[in-house]
Amino acid sequence: MKNILIPTDFSENAWNAITYGISFYEKTQCIFYLVNVHPVTAHSGGEATMFVAPEILEESILSENKEKMNKLLQRIERLPVNPKHTFQTEVLYGFFTDYIKEEVKSKDIGLIIMGTKGATGLKAISMGSNTGNVITKVPCAVLAVPENAVFSRPKEVGFPTDYILGYGTKVMENIKELVMLYKSALRVLYVTSKDVNLTRTQITNQEFLKEYLSGTECSFHTLTGKKLDVAVQHFVESRELDMIVMVAKNLNFIERILFRPTVEKISYHTTVPFLVVHE
Repeated sequence: MKNILIPTDFSENAWNAITYGISFYEKTQCIFYLVNVHPVTAHSGGEATMFVAPEILEESILSENKEKMNKLLQRIERLPVNPKHTFQTEVLYGFFTDYIKEEVKSKDIGLIIMGTKGATGLKAISMGSNTGNVITKVPCAVLAVPENAVFSRPKEVGFPTDYILGYGTKVMENIKELVMLYKSALRVLYVTSKDVNLTRTQITNQEFLKEYLSGTECSFHTLTGKKLDVAVQHFVESRELDMIVMVAKNLNFIERILFRPTVEKISYHTTVPFLVVHE
């Protein structure tokens, strides 16, 4: 049984994440926890502002969002029935990341699926800070599904790495589970600005990956002289990748690919799902 958490704000972008997750795990016994967290908002004071008691405001918001959640469940029920899937819902009012952390712990969540939006990548201005905060602050695997992503069986999965940090068995189990689910080919990508040899540490970490991933379809690739996000873009296009997997252990590496693109538009941000796994 896989416990999957899907936060929703009832947008079409969030709906796309739900349908993608349902399709991706169609052959897996799952409980999908659909959670709406309405953020606490600060109201500026002024003579024209009518005071509303916080508890009344919260009750009103929760009532409205519970109705939206019921409509969302009805929409899900119109999809083809899958006896392997069950759905539970929760509507909350408060601080988003804090509640997600609590939900992950209390419900033994193994994966969070979130929708992302925008043509400039996973920056706060384009996708909202929620997904970025969850990826960097919640110790749980996150599948970020872009607004234009359409589910198809992932034949090829990209795995960018700098080989600098070693990976533990939990990380590798998550990655291996992903590729084994659909017998996907894993394409490991190393990007270097200069044509220099790997250090001893990098060689050791590369050899570990080769050994751990033996028995799967896996290949290792190197791109030289390109900026990291541009190299990933070219790799996605040339290999026609269906998904990208990364490890949250190296936050600087992740930020260079997800949060700080050097060019204005990186198309993999709007079409290719990212799975970010944690130790």
